[in-house]
Amino acid sequence: MELSEKPSTKQIVPAGSQALAVRSSALVVRGLRDLARDSNWLIKKVFTGRSPHLAISPAGQLSAISPQVQHAARHGQPRVVLYDVELSVPTLALSVPGELPASASDSPAAFAWSPTAHYLVAAWSAWQPQLHCFDLHVKMLLGTFGEFRDFPHSIGWSDTGKYFAAASAGGKAASLRLWHADRDAAAHHGPFAGPPANEVGVPNSIEPQQYGEEFAEEGAFGGYGRIAFSPDEHSIAAVVEIQGDWADDSIALFDVPTLQNQRAFGAQGHITDLTWTPDSRQIIYCAAGQAYRLEVGTMFFEPLPFGAELCVCHPQLPLCVCFSSWLKNSAKGRLFLADLNRQTVFDEYAAEGVMDLRWSLDGSKAYAVTRDGMAYIYEPPLI
Repeated sequence: MELSEKPSTKQIVPAGSQALAVRSSALVVRGLRDLARDSNWLIKKVFTGRSPHLAISPAGQLSAISPQVQHAARHGQPRVVLYDVELSVPTLALSVPGELPASASDSPAAFAWSPTAHYLVAAWSAWQPQLHCFDLHVKMLLGTFGEFRDFPHSIGWSDTGKYFAAASAGGKAASLRLWHADRDAAAHHGPFAGPPANEVGVPNSIEPQQYGEEFAEEGAFGGYGRIAFSPDEHSIAAVVEIQGDWADDSIALFDVPTLQNQRAFGAQGHITDLTWTPDSRQIIYCAAGQAYRLEVGTMFFEPLPFGAELCVCHPQLPLCVCFSSWLKNSAKGRLFLADLNRQTVFDEYAAEGVMDLRWSLDGSKAYAVTRDGMAYIYEPPLI
């Protein structure tokens, strides 16, 4: 017995063509691009000169201190400039009231893009000692927050933009501060106007003698380094830096948003970067040129079979794009992809001087940019 009626006639149902046309166009462009290359890495020259302080957005934009795009009223004055990485063109030069002269492009700067690249939070030594929030949809400065004495070593957003954190050095004056986004105030003053929701100073894992007045510089607590929110936004990991060439840093884990329930893990050597796996259960970190995996629940760690100084995990898959400044039998470093499940390396590409790595928001491509303005775009056939 049939449970449904069959149509008496076969009909062609009209469907909208716009989405299909857009999708087809993107595939054609991608196909033509793939035919013209033999690698998954595209190379672009984004800017000339040098900029050791830069940051890539999940949408393929770049913020950097550029000596080439200069202030109209001050000849030779560097600017904070935004670039489109794939088009290799400057899109916007940022300015703030009361901007002071900056003699060089290597003056201290820090940048943090929101997850959708709607906002950019930035600090620069030529600006007032505050965090400046820009709305890039309307191309304007919304406001400032987070006044600081010691320049922030690391700033960053959580994955949904709900939280923002700033970490500074400064020894016993170091701090880790966390803000909770105010959606109502975002359009007028920025999402993080006002004082931080919570703040911590010296972590509990540091002994008092490591930051006392009489303690020698070697082995003393130097402050906080790189920070990273877990994808589930329940935790934040912060590098606890110890002074000295041969000192061992550690990773402090704090609950979000309270910054309580501190846990510490001691590493071997100086930690240069850290990133969470998509399930928020593991941290991949780089210390003394070696990559490691840390199980957050048990604090068990293991060295991974490759070296790296920078790393960032894919937003959904057990993949990590890494940079190592040193490659065996070569004077150059390399960019590469690591399969974290199989612990294998693939899609290597020679590179030097990489300063930042980033996956796109949907994980379809990855970006790397060097201090000399060279961009590497990883665009695999299927991911």
